[in-house]
Amino acid sequence: MMGMVAILTGSRVAGQSMHFSQYYNAPMLLNPANTALMPDDDFRVGLNYRNQWAVVPVPYNTFSAFGDIKVGGNKNNENHNNWLGIGLAFFDDKAGDGNLSLTDIQASLAYHLQLSKTFMVSLGFSAGYVERSVDYDKITFDSQWDGLTFNSNIPNNEKIGIIKTSYYTAAPGINFSYFPNDNIYVKLGGCVDNINKPTESFYSTGKNTLDYRPIVNLDMIFKTGPVLIVNPSIYYTQQSGAQELVAGAQFRTVLTNTNQLNPMITQLILGAYDRLNDAVIGVAGVQVGGIQFTVSYDFTMSALAPYNASYGALEFSLIYTGKFDKNKGVKKTYNCPRFF
Repeated sequence: MMGMVAILTGSRVAGQSMHFSQYYNAPMLLNPANTALMPDDDFRVGLNYRNQWAVVPVPYNTFSAFGDIKVGGNKNNENHNNWLGIGLAFFDDKAGDGNLSLTDIQASLAYHLQLSKTFMVSLGFSAGYVERSVDYDKITFDSQWDGLTFNSNIPNNEKIGIIKTSYYTAAPGINFSYFPNDNIYVKLGGCVDNINKPTESFYSTGKNTLDYRPIVNLDMIFKTGPVLIVNPSIYYTQQSGAQELVAGAQFRTVLTNTNQLNPMITQLILGAYDRLNDAVIGVAGVQVGGIQFTVSYDFTMSALAPYNASYGALEFSLIYTGKFDKNKGVKKTYNCPRFF
């Protein structure tokens, strides 16, 4: 079972990678160049939670919290608006009978350089400290099979108690943004995680070097009417022969009209995505002013479906964006589809 820490080969333990179906709501995990990529706001904070395979005895649970701020920008320049982004993110992931855990703290920087009225380049870099742990006392091994059951009193000839290992990661990233008018926005970005190829092992003689993990994302926003925005997106990543491809779209519509007496708008979010050969993902959410809440569910479509009754993963995200000075006007030098 994938949730079990049973992948013991020679001198290493292999574990899970950080994963969110709502990749678009985990901006700095997706690409460090996304740090503070928010032309109309000054800061952003967010939470993500994922519960995967709840019907198995010990499901995956993933949590993240992040925040980023914008430094500079909105200068009195008719054609250009450049700024620096600073961000910090925390990730925690637990899975399996042995509580295989991953704790990751990442700091990121990005610089957003608007080259013209219609084009921007964003360069980003993140550095992280990762700690993994596993509780060997909660795992059973072949040597503990007494012919009838697994007997935890029989020595497992492995380590005892909670074992930890740690390493550092680094990832560069880049985004290209194109915004010819207020109705079209296209962003193509990519990054390479584990660019330093760190070593991860619970054994002193382990040589488990983590491979590069390239991530590519194409995100498009089209304002198709006075109150409707269509947001198709594609995400691809691969590592050590494993790969993931997700494609789909979100649709946003205004539920309340905007006027000078009631400047806060409410948007309804609906969408659907497909993870190739794995799952169909339904998305629903609401945004009120700068607060956005989104829920998604993965319906398993792979060969695993008969074993988990097609139950996949339930995921939530909560994001708040805002300005430090709400009374301060913003000079618009960056086109992007919006409702106001």
